Amino acid sequence: MRAIISVYDKSGIVEFAKFLEEKGVSIISTGSTYNLLKQNGIGATSVENYTGFEEILDGRVKTLQYKIHAGILADLSNPKHKEELSIHNIEPIDIVVVNLYPFEQVAMRSNNTNELIENIDIGGPTLIRAASKNYKRVLVVVDPKDYTRVMENFDNIDIDFRKKCALKAFALTSYYDSVIVEKFGYKGDTLNIGMKLKKSLRYGENPHQAANFYRVPLKKGLPNMVQLQGKEISFNNILDIDVAYRMMIESTYLSKPFMCTIIKHNTPCGVACADNPQDAYEKALFCDPISAFGGIVGINGSVDANLAKKLTERFYEVIVAFDFEKEALSILSKKKNLILAKVDKVDINSYKENKDIKSVVGGFVVQDSDYLDDFSYEIVTQSKPTQNQIEDLKFAWFVAKFAKSNAICFALNSQALAIGAGQTSRVDAVKCAAQKAKDLGINLEGSVLASDGFFPFRDNIDLAKSFGATAFVQPGGSIRDDEVIKACNEYNLPMIFTKKRHFRH
Repeated sequence: MRAIISVYDKSGIVEFAKFLEEKGVSIISTGSTYNLLKQNGIGATSVENYTGFEEILDGRVKTLQYKIHAGILADLSNPKHKEELSIHNIEPIDIVVVNLYPFEQVAMRSNNTNELIENIDIGGPTLIRAASKNYKRVLVVVDPKDYTRVMENFDNIDIDFRKKCALKAFALTSYYDSVIVEKFGYKGDTLNIGMKLKKSLRYGENPHQAANFYRVPLKKGLPNMVQLQGKEISFNNILDIDVAYRMMIESTYLSKPFMCTIIKHNTPCGVACADNPQDAYEKALFCDPISAFGGIVGINGSVDANLAKKLTERFYEVIVAFDFEKEALSILSKKKNLILAKVDKVDINSYKENKDIKSVVGGFVVQDSDYLDDFSYEIVTQSKPTQNQIEDLKFAWFVAKFAKSNAICFALNSQALAIGAGQTSRVDAVKCAAQKAKDLGINLEGSVLASDGFFPFRDNIDLAKSFGATAFVQPGGSIRDDEVIKACNEYNLPMIFTKKRHFRH
């Protein structure tokens, strides 16, 4: 038997090569891999000596040679192939052990085009794909973690084992190419998104569903999250944390420094801004303390001891923040199952580049990320909003954006008072929010109201006004805009149009 070994990541390769040598496998190797094997007493043959063709172009061409690839690709059940190997004095190659230049690692730290190009592996993927194509005869090994598995099964390697190795190799080259496409920003008719397993999850949205958590290359975000304590994180936890995280990132849009959001079933049930984290949390909790039970709390700053004490008074699944002070961690550690998740501050420009991908039967729909970066609006009523109302309308608009559509938010003093979300009619969203506020004894007088989509009828205005709303923000764009504006003018209440909708299905 004959093997070719050419690896950038050399972890475990000496032990693996010694094993192959002991099994009577002749080894061909390249460059630094060859030198390492020789230094460790392994009788390898250099590619140059094997092919009679020296490396050229600064090592860009060393394994791209017919003797190597014919040895890998030959189908030995085909008499013509065997005859041609004999004519050209080519020996079959039975094992290909290859891993690739670290393009992804380089791309994470560098935008230098020349450096990136030099780290695009050509010979490696070619060897891997050739061996994978001929998996019925050739064993391909691309992951150092698989060396032990190969050694344990070496005397009983069957076609199924080879096929699994080949498919893993094809997955590697596919992922590798997707990282290159991502880094250089290709936009065209094909969408290449490589994903790498972050961790397997207990189950999915429901216990009968299997689930995994993947990361995409070259992006900072939720897969970089550090879990500081608590039970194993779940699929639903991740979805809820993602909403909180997005709100934390986009809260730079708001006027006050600290924002707290409480997420339940993928939609906010309480949101507030304040000058310190504890006040932001207490104001957020005020909106709906019943729904907050078992929810996810997101803080766009550091959790300090004062906030930690407050958080331990109630049952939450997860606290997610940009940081946790040492004393806060000590206090929160008393809640053994409480998940503490520390997330990176993500640059807003990088955040905007994310794509939203949703699966449908047999495919995906892909859209640009919906983000807030300004609050431009047009006053469409005779009455003009006060500066305080503008600030509250801006805040309510922020909250409504993250609630499930159809969504509305009553807010006052940078605090959500009532949120109506996930309704099939907008007027029902208003009713639900107002009823919940009534049940909790929350007074909506003097509040403002934001709607994630346009008001289709004036009944929304009539109803919201009866509950105490004094100003409105909505995208506009309904064929009945004039009717809605007229209703506001009759009540002498201001309304602004943003001309931008924020549905979230």
